[in-house]
Amino acid sequence: MMDFGPLVSKKQERFRELEGLVAAGDLYNDPKRARELLREHTRLKELIHLWDTLSKTRIELVDSQELASGTDPDLAEMAQAEIPELEIRLSTLEKNLQLALLPPDPNEERDAIVEIRAGTGGDEAALFAGDLARMYTRFAEVSGLKIEILEQSANELGGLRELIFKATGDGVFRKLRYESGVHRVQRVPATEAQGRIHTSTATVAVLPEAEEVDFELKADDLRIEVCRAGGPGGQGVNTTDSAVQVMHIPTGMIVRCQDGRSQQKNKEKALQILRSRLLEQKQRAEAEKYAAQRKSQVGTGGREEKIRTYNFPQNRVTDHRIGLTLYNLDRFMEGEITEMIVTLQTADMQDRLEAASLGSEA
Repeated sequence: MMDFGPLVSKKQERFRELEGLVAAGDLYNDPKRARELLREHTRLKELIHLWDTLSKTRIELVDSQELASGTDPDLAEMAQAEIPELEIRLSTLEKNLQLALLPPDPNEERDAIVEIRAGTGGDEAALFAGDLARMYTRFAEVSGLKIEILEQSANELGGLRELIFKATGDGVFRKLRYESGVHRVQRVPATEAQGRIHTSTATVAVLPEAEEVDFELKADDLRIEVCRAGGPGGQGVNTTDSAVQVMHIPTGMIVRCQDGRSQQKNKEKALQILRSRLLEQKQRAEAEKYAAQRKSQVGTGGREEKIRTYNFPQNRVTDHRIGLTLYNLDRFMEGEITEMIVTLQTADMQDRLEAASLGSEA
């Protein structure tokens, strides 16, 4: 076991510094900085408590080992019985400490922009995209998250060609980030007369919400056009020039919003989506620099990567990145996806821990 004492000492020193900053009367003069300091303060407080618990457990284990080899047979027997439990507890604490010492992902506590689009499979793909949207909505309801629709486009059968929503709440991006990729469904469509199983896909992209300080959009780099909204949505949508299309000239990236009833609202939503896409593009380019050093199964978030299969005849859902199969697809589609999310989080943290260990050896 590596000696983490010196590193923890630095964290303790930073915690004492934060104690003074958090207690200062001008803390909330800058709300964004206040949030960051309080988040760091909470994280370091938990880390220090973990270190204290680990240190006490180490002492208990040494004491028990000494008693177990002592001359008093009764004490030796009792101590020997306690040693296996203490060793397991110590191993768990050491692993948790390693994870806690990993540099935090700056995106983890952000809100998220989630984009769902029908892939291959025509109407069935659009229906599946609608099912995924409902699944995430149900998950949000039970998890205390809030969802705001930014843009949606339905097809004639009630499915979705596209849905973009913002999810807000505690650690939203941390919970949803692993949903990015291609989702594949295998089932008998309602329109299939022969009862044959069809395979269709939908893509999901989960972006950390960008703030203006993350990515400044210069007016000269934007081409904003107002046009008439179209498609399902009722008379109010079809008869007003409320749709807004924003093009980011340097990248050619285009965002169109028509879900809101006013030009201003649609413009705000389009800029919000554009800013988050540009931030993700920037972060993805940075992450690719390390791709040769670390080929992670989890957390790559490639939109072209097939990550999960939903097999309705067998009531089975399989995540291909971690090899996890659950036979509760009916409940999974009702938003009971926490087990999958936690397993993905654990696998990604383990990957990061191994990458950090390899980096320290280099």
